[in-house]
Amino acid sequence: MKHLKHFLAIILFLGISAKAFSQDKKVAVVSFYTDKVMGYKDLGISNEELITRILNLRDNPKFNLNPILEKYHNAFFNDYASKFPFKLLPEETVTSNQQYQQFVPKYEKSEEDLKNYNVYKGYKYIYEGFNGKTNEVGMANIFKDQADGVLFTEIHFALEKGFGLGGTASIKMRAFARIALYDKSGNKLWVINESANSKKTGVMVGGMPIMSPDKILPMCESALEELMKDLDSNLPKIIKKSTKL
Repeated sequence: MKHLKHFLAIILFLGISAKAFSQDKKVAVVSFYTDKVMGYKDLGISNEELITRILNLRDNPKFNLNPILEKYHNAFFNDYASKFPFKLLPEETVTSNQQYQQFVPKYEKSEEDLKNYNVYKGYKYIYEGFNGKTNEVGMANIFKDQADGVLFTEIHFALEKGFGLGGTASIKMRAFARIALYDKSGNKLWVINESANSKKTGVMVGGMPIMSPDKILPMCESALEELMKDLDSNLPKIIKKSTKL
């Protein structure tokens, strides 16, 4: 019995030590943005009129995605962060870093191209993903003395066709989130891709979606709400199965 108690005490100590060690790991969030250009592949149409409507929506001052990005940002740092097995560096530490601000990413966007994105204040638009190794390694190198890894996150929106007849149909908005973690050498550890449909709907008339801000923004907000519910529920399960830092 004495040996059993001793063995259990060791197991408990190792478990607590491992948890404490994982919590000592630090990660820098280096990219945080959303698209202003709606995806439309699911609608089954691609013509000049639709693209014009999408770009007109992007350029409409009333189409303001900043509050939606702010909501995702608050959830990310106030809620999701506690579910990660590591701590996040303070944002100010990242965004005020001179090397970070001066970094020229692969696939750097022109001023015209940046109109397609809402980048959260202080951050740079930095591509991550297929053929993005230069950016991933570059970010990891900048923060290797302060963090054990770097994290990129972004959200996107896309229109999806619902039920209808002829040129009249309902549409929904689908929100997508990508969260990708890289170690201090720029090697990918895991990527989370989640998406959810809005409960609120819009309409297509004459085969074209109504693209006014007062119709589209509530759908984006609704889709994000559903997406955040899914992330809140699924993050712990996904992270538990993922490669650790």
